[in-house]
Amino acid sequence: MTQETFPAVGGDTLTACLRHWAATTPDAPALTFADFATDPAGRRRTLTWRQLAERVDATAGALAVSPGDRVAVLCPQGPDYVAGFLAAITAGAIAVPLFEPGLPGHAGRLAAVLADCTPSAVVTTAAAKRDVEEFAGPGIAVVAVDRPAPARSRPAPAVTADDVAYLQYTSGSTRSPAGVVLTHANVLANVGQAVRGLGLDPAAATTVSWLPLFHDMGLVLGLITPLALGLRSVLMDPLAFVERPVRWLELLGDHAGSWSAAPNFAFHYCASRIREADRARLRLGRVAAIVNGAEPINPDVLDRFHTAFAAAGYRPELTRPAYGLAEATVFVTTGPAAVPRVTTFDRDALATGTARPAAEGVRLVACGAPAGQLVALVDPDTAAVLPDGSVGEIWVHGPNVGAGYWRKPLESTETFGARLLGSLPEGPWLRTGDLGVRHDGELYIAGRIKDLIIVDGRNHYPQDVEATAASADPGIRPGSVAAFAVTGTDTEAVVVVAEHRGHPDPAAPALTATIRRLVSDAHGLALRDVLLVPPGRVPRTSSGKIARGACRDRYLAGDYGKALAR
Repeated sequence: MTQETFPAVGGDTLTACLRHWAATTPDAPALTFADFATDPAGRRRTLTWRQLAERVDATAGALAVSPGDRVAVLCPQGPDYVAGFLAAITAGAIAVPLFEPGLPGHAGRLAAVLADCTPSAVVTTAAAKRDVEEFAGPGIAVVAVDRPAPARSRPAPAVTADDVAYLQYTSGSTRSPAGVVLTHANVLANVGQAVRGLGLDPAAATTVSWLPLFHDMGLVLGLITPLALGLRSVLMDPLAFVERPVRWLELLGDHAGSWSAAPNFAFHYCASRIREADRARLRLGRVAAIVNGAEPINPDVLDRFHTAFAAAGYRPELTRPAYGLAEATVFVTTGPAAVPRVTTFDRDALATGTARPAAEGVRLVACGAPAGQLVALVDPDTAAVLPDGSVGEIWVHGPNVGAGYWRKPLESTETFGARLLGSLPEGPWLRTGDLGVRHDGELYIAGRIKDLIIVDGRNHYPQDVEATAASADPGIRPGSVAAFAVTGTDTEAVVVVAEHRGHPDPAAPALTATIRRLVSDAHGLALRDVLLVPPGRVPRTSSGKIARGACRDRYLAGDYGKALAR
């Protein structure tokens, strides 16, 4: 897919897009931020395209950087973040979307990323500047987006489509964070692919998002897609969503033709936390679609969400299951505008690498088909393409695939330079590390290779085991269970760690026994250990995924010694 197929794209670089909309629609709203921190009703602050361009230019002028320098974005969610990110690119530097040092639980990751990308400058806000200066250390210039220093006089750097726009650091679910190198061409190609795959109408669309802008899906949905297409972007802070999830759905209902995206947990969170009285006020019939991606999609959660908000006008066909990853910018596949397809596969057959529909077994949600890129299911050991119905590693080839990991040549070659055996194009292909199967023309996600549990020669998908464990008791937090393998006496053994809302009581041993029985009956696994832990003890990545490797490390280190029950 080429950029010429994009509808109404403003240019071949992000900078050109901003210039285009500031010149052609200067007074149209570019960005609205619903500020719930200072006003419980969410005070709206709007920037037009002209105002956004002026803020970007003012900040870019205050950045004393050279082409190729990295500029880290350490702003709170909102207009300052958007302006800071675009200012870094406008100044000719490579933007690195990150977060404030005060984000709970992520200081270590932030320090590691800054050490990896070695920024020449940081953009933040005046309120956070002192903390950022202390965190970043000496030798790094810190510029406040809302109070930039007087601009220096120098010519604007020439930016081309093949220049690096930003580094998207991965969430680190299976390894240390690595910066995916993404060019302007990569990013705008992915916008076009998403528009085509989703059927998004730029003439009638508004994007609404609470996702953090340092996350790949949040950045592309909330900033880059509106910038490329000249759409209005409506943003809110992730904390505002966590505090009251109804705020997100209210914002969606405020704008006809609204598009949004969220991970599976957000659908469950809304269905379980939003009261009936609040549901009655929603106007979800105005929604164009909500993409469900970034983590495994639970069909039961979709059913619950669709039932909970049917009276508010939400229809199942508005949910668009999708698959993607930062290494491919974000978007790879999505389903059509139809009720999400759920297929039940035989569990025993799936364990041997074959997806065979059955009356009972593992229910998986179809994530659609690619648009403007190629997806192959591959035997990871032989690099041979597998036939439909076989479980294999998902490989991707297209203009949206990044150039590699920042300053990691060996890892880049291994991940981004794969070659297919006896198929065209031979390469390069992106090895995603994810397992999937193509059935009836759609992609189903089975799990991650590094998380796969292999016991006695049989494959077990951890999210399948986790779902079984979570069904044992309403007190187990959905989406907060980790299943992983540890070395046993003769073979691998399996451990389940589950967050539980309750406290130690006489029923706890009975519950762990129930989990063992359910997992044994469904999967033929004798669990080595079952641990019930308080909420917040199962580690997650920055994008909210279960970090099974980190959970395994904590278990082996004895960090769960004070678990509620075993």
